[in-house]
Amino acid sequence: MKPLRKEDISQEVFDLYDDYAHNKIDRRVFIERLSVFAVGAVTLPALLSFISPDYETTQTVPKNDPTIESVFINYDSPKGGKSIKALYSKPANASGKLPGVIVVHENRGLNPYIEDVGRRTAKAGFLSLAPDALSPLGGYPGNDDEGRAMQRKRDRLEMLEDFIAAFHHLKNHKDCNGKVAVVGFCFGGWISNMMAVLVPDLAAAVPFYGRQPEDEQAAEVKAPLLLQYGGLDERVNAGWPAYEKVLTANNIPHTAHFYEGANHGFHNNTTPRYDEKAATLAWDRTIAFFNKYLTA
Repeated sequence: MKPLRKEDISQEVFDLYDDYAHNKIDRRVFIERLSVFAVGAVTLPALLSFISPDYETTQTVPKNDPTIESVFINYDSPKGGKSIKALYSKPANASGKLPGVIVVHENRGLNPYIEDVGRRTAKAGFLSLAPDALSPLGGYPGNDDEGRAMQRKRDRLEMLEDFIAAFHHLKNHKDCNGKVAVVGFCFGGWISNMMAVLVPDLAAAVPFYGRQPEDEQAAEVKAPLLLQYGGLDERVNAGWPAYEKVLTANNIPHTAHFYEGANHGFHNNTTPRYDEKAATLAWDRTIAFFNKYLTA
């Protein structure tokens, strides 16, 4: 049997996975509805395997890449989870202090994909700190289903405090030049937007398909924004017109990109939602944005 391809899968399957990944339906309902698309040679196990994350073959920067150094650390988050584990990565043999980037995970903890993004950020010439908001519950459990269930047990605003604390930890780090930005994905996109509201010294923010702040909060954004959206992501995109209106009215620097034909999660190269062309362009734009605001 030929392996499944993204082109073989109905958009309804991606929409169904999005509902499941964002806790709108439970696993039983997800499997039940997914089975409708198991037709002919496309079995349910094959479809389920195809739509699920692949962390074995998708690393872009190996853990032992000689051009970077990565180590797990713990930092204090007194208003959040108290002690937070994070992956700290930096270019190897860097001379002098460097700008930093907080890398914020989706709604499932610090999984291998986000660790890889942290290493990619370091490979691009920045210090990166990728916290695990599941730290108070024992940390990312090794699979995303359990990770999502664990993250639902934490208070969202306390987790926001964990990432604000990460900003201050990195800003004051001996390796950092004091300039720190944030990039986040899905839940992390919302965190990135909110850090732009709440952290006066934040140098820049890049939310990937992140929920927007309320209008009153949006008017308080203090950092330049680069917003990355999937063209097919109707759920998140619905909040953009109101956000754009407030940002424009308050003269807040912002640029938004919508990637045609791309789903929510298009940057995540571990699932078939991944769109290589859109993800590559979005990441190139992200690094250029950070270079503009962190190294100029």
